Amino acid sequence: MFHKEGAKIILISTFVFTILLLATPYISNNPWVLKPIQLFLVAMLLIVLQFFRNPIRTLEPNDNLVYAPVDGKVVVIEEVFEPEYFKDKRIQVSIFMSPINVHVTRYAISGKVKYSKYHPGKYLVAWHPKASTENERTTVVIENRVFGEILYRQIAGALAKRIVNYAKEGMQVRQGDDAGFIKFGSRVDMYFPLGTTINVSLNQKAIGNRTIIATK
Repeated sequence: MFHKEGAKIILISTFVFTILLLATPYISNNPWVLKPIQLFLVAMLLIVLQFFRNPIRTLEPNDNLVYAPVDGKVVVIEEVFEPEYFKDKRIQVSIFMSPINVHVTRYAISGKVKYSKYHPGKYLVAWHPKASTENERTTVVIENRVFGEILYRQIAGALAKRIVNYAKEGMQVRQGDDAGFIKFGSRVDMYFPLGTTINVSLNQKAIGNRTIIATK
């Protein structure tokens, strides 16, 4: 299953690569030249298709659990000052997504969207310390009846050139549903109240809608 945000790119890529594949016999009759070109084109199409994959991962919403919103690797767990919304200290958990990860963003908790804002910016590598404040990004705050307000931030990386965010202020959202998409490499930061029990460790692999990030 593929994500709807990739429909246009998948359609165009399939058309272009099909035309190129059909045209390769006109380039050369030498199989030692022809086969590598064809294999390269097929590989490029497969890369596009795998990037926009959207595996079905249903779950039963649980207000006592915060699930990973994306697939990737946990690269930050630390107490920081959050300057945009809370303007106080929070526990930050960051998940880095490589180009081969699933890039669907899912709602980590259920609740009401209290804040949703897009920020244009730079395209520093996603693991850069300043990426969360200087890169293109969206900031979303969801108020949950158990955890209170939880902030998550979609951050574009060096390859990501478009962030899609479905959260609108005032919306009621359901844990596990699609929250957006970040195209071609990125990071998601989450900010929790101090004292929250964090259930992941640095460098741990996270799976969206499967890995429990925090518990109450």
